Amino acid sequence: MKKILFVIFLVTISSSKAFAQQRVQWHTDLNLALNVASKENKKVLLFFTGSDWCGWCKKLQKEVFETNDFEEWSNNVVLVELDFPRRTPQDQKIRNQNLQLQSMFQVRGYPTVHFVIPEKMSDGRTNLKSLGKTGYVRGGATAWLNVANNIINKTL
Repeated sequence: MKKILFVIFLVTISSSKAFAQQRVQWHTDLNLALNVASKENKKVLLFFTGSDWCGWCKKLQKEVFETNDFEEWSNNVVLVELDFPRRTPQDQKIRNQNLQLQSMFQVRGYPTVHFVIPEKMSDGRTNLKSLGKTGYVRGGATAWLNVANNIINKTL
């Protein structure tokens, strides 16, 4: 009986964690994310990661991005994952977009998280106004979210 209850407990915890992760929407197409951000008047979080090789990226995801605190906070921004995998196949269009953004934001290390405000220009293009950046922050979700809030709430 104890084994059955333990298995039910594990399944329940695993299911709720997977469900929580699915409720946070990460975009991979920047143009789509910028349209959502403009429509909803939100700032954009750009997460530069090496999903299949970067240990610090995995640590940031586990300690921050996969938490209920982050899930609740993420309603304030539009999330964009810009991945640079080494072993996982990636669509060439997304790869080119990510490389262009990596160059534009001069990303040299991973994980790097940039916060931007999309601004429509008179010629129809979108300018990404930088608010600041961060990476992994020791102290879990609370510490990371404090840093993120300081960046997105600063007066321009």
